[in-house]
Amino acid sequence: MIRPARRRQPAAVVATLLTAVLLLAACGAPPKVQTALEDVGKSDGSATVGAPKGFEDYYGQSLEWTDCGEGFQCATASAPLSWHDAGAGSIEIALKRIPAEGQKVGSLLVNPGGPGGSGVDFVGDPARFGQSLRSSFDIVGFDPRGVGKSTPVKCYDDAGKDTFLSTDYPYTEEGLAARQDAVRDWGQACAENTGPLLGNVDTQSAARDMDMLRGALGDDKLNFLGFSYGTQLGATYAGLFPKRTGRLVLDGALDTTLASDEVALQQAEGFESALRAYVTDCQASSECPLTGDVTSGLQQIQAIVEDAEPNPIPTSSGRDVTKKLAFYGVAVTMYDEGSWSFLTQALQEVLWEGKGDDLLYLADVYNDRNDDGTFKSNSEEAFRAINCADSRAQEDMATMQQLAADIEAAAPTLGESFGYSGIECTDWPYPAAEQEFDPAAKGAPPIVVIGTTNDPATPYRWAESLAKTLSSGTLVTYEGEGHTAYGRSNACISTAVEDYLVEGTVPKEGLTC
Repeated sequence: MIRPARRRQPAAVVATLLTAVLLLAACGAPPKVQTALEDVGKSDGSATVGAPKGFEDYYGQSLEWTDCGEGFQCATASAPLSWHDAGAGSIEIALKRIPAEGQKVGSLLVNPGGPGGSGVDFVGDPARFGQSLRSSFDIVGFDPRGVGKSTPVKCYDDAGKDTFLSTDYPYTEEGLAARQDAVRDWGQACAENTGPLLGNVDTQSAARDMDMLRGALGDDKLNFLGFSYGTQLGATYAGLFPKRTGRLVLDGALDTTLASDEVALQQAEGFESALRAYVTDCQASSECPLTGDVTSGLQQIQAIVEDAEPNPIPTSSGRDVTKKLAFYGVAVTMYDEGSWSFLTQALQEVLWEGKGDDLLYLADVYNDRNDDGTFKSNSEEAFRAINCADSRAQEDMATMQQLAADIEAAAPTLGESFGYSGIECTDWPYPAAEQEFDPAAKGAPPIVVIGTTNDPATPYRWAESLAKTLSSGTLVTYEGEGHTAYGRSNACISTAVEDYLVEGTVPKEGLTC
């Protein structure tokens, strides 16, 4: 779940790339497992090994890599619109790679999360990856179907999207009905502007694309490094193709067994815990604008967000910070403790000056919005489309009301913003996909699962659960704050990840870094 942040001086700056997006409507209850697509071919090293009947040409395609600047190479792969109908047409998958600097042992596919994060953009910063990975692998980023430079999901124009992302809907009967109407209109616009691809952006289809890319890249096994939503993508791949699974590292894990309603509750609790850690840190400084004890500081943040609904916070740009935007501005800084100082700066401006410029900037980082009202990516469109393609939350209003009350009780600071997730796929034009993969991925080699103990977006308990669900899961724990661990934590994590991917050395059971 990634929406990268940009640097900005001298106003509020997000110092590190924030490696996730909130899963406000994520995994649903696992439907009945169906029979997987029939494989053809034998393990003879040919490019079409594992290709379903009728799809061999996709596996055997020749990727034309071209220089796309600064040492990177780019290519475009063809993928079937539907992995269940070879005659339905094709779509494009955008690829970007860092060629191996030493003796190449294979390709390493990477996914930064989302859903909706761009792997093409993600590999644009080679420093994310350790030297041993860069020496041994072609590190390949790809935009999953529906995302970015691949054939994308399209919904509203920029102005319509801006309105959709900033409009508040009170938790009243009329407000919730208006929110349902807005979501319904969004889905209809996505269907009109995207076409049948909208019904084929589920995670299982993206995992099948990964297997096709494995064949086109000439690898017998898939090696993969996935963050946040990328862990769901990797676990899905292993459940579909355990015999073709190579070395997988899943960092910032999702619990694939949870229903959407459980995701909303547990994620709200995760953000509450992260905010408590932030306030504790903030109040240790004389520059902190939050007065009193930690509980009082949390209540002040809650008041800022809640009051922005009836009284939006003015900014010098003429745009007001609504409750929804205030929530985004606070939440985005919880993904990395390196961003906490910028939340402090934004809160200072609100509480001491009555202005919301810095908080609005942080919200725009979250939403990938440019200053001129355009958007850098289609991450919001893809995020919603993929989530709705994968599952549905409970849509019964009485059930949603009870869940909303439970969430607010468990996470009083921002919990209200996590409620009523069942609305987010109201009258979605296509049904959710039926589950075809084995959540245990029986027969797969060891899969390394990493959890951060105070991760707000993917709580640590999810990593524990995924490691147990996977028949070959091995849990690695990072004791710290923020979302995901590799590339932003310590040498212990880096060594565990790189030794496994390069050498195949499985981390010792119970490794804590």
